[in-house]
Amino acid sequence: MYLPTHFAVTDPEALHALMRAHPLGALITQGKGGLDADHLPFEFDAGEGEHGVLRAHVARNNPLWQAVTDGQEVLVLFKAADGYVSPNWYPSKQEHHKQVPTWNYAVVHAHGRIRVRDDARFVRRLLASLTRVHEAAESSPWKMADAPRDYLEAMVAAVVGIEVEISELVGKFKLSQNKEGADRQGAIDALQTKGQTALAEAMQRRPS
Repeated sequence: MYLPTHFAVTDPEALHALMRAHPLGALITQGKGGLDADHLPFEFDAGEGEHGVLRAHVARNNPLWQAVTDGQEVLVLFKAADGYVSPNWYPSKQEHHKQVPTWNYAVVHAHGRIRVRDDARFVRRLLASLTRVHEAAESSPWKMADAPRDYLEAMVAAVVGIEVEISELVGKFKLSQNKEGADRQGAIDALQTKGQTALAEAMQRRPS
């Protein structure tokens, strides 16, 4: 990934926060058939390993878990809000017209080694953890115990766990840090007007 210094983010807390807020990662693998990508909701555990561990599950019918080998290098991509930025939003454009369109975004690349966990106990723990996190905002959170036991066991048997031990996290937050304050604020205001509040707020939080 091309990473100019002014867009590089090395603060682990900022990288972890993006991964947790946007847990649907794109898992990139290289198998006999070439490159492939699977989009999976990940659990991130910062307390295990040097850089943390990612956990997810795939359908047993998904060839991914048989196509990879334990210890194989993989890449998981996490992306926050993104959007087009028009040069018309910059006040300086009205003065000298030396501005061009761009696209703002924030991403984290998690490099690591994959391990298949075809283990019902691992899968149950992972599903319970994911459920607690993503049901927390519901007025009446769904629990695994709500489902009939035999049905739940069949569902657990139909998936396989995977784990990625992270070796490196690379963050790029391209949020107009290279623009003058007035131009940056002009882009923020325009995005807010267009309803792209998540991107506008990310730009507001990120110092120039």
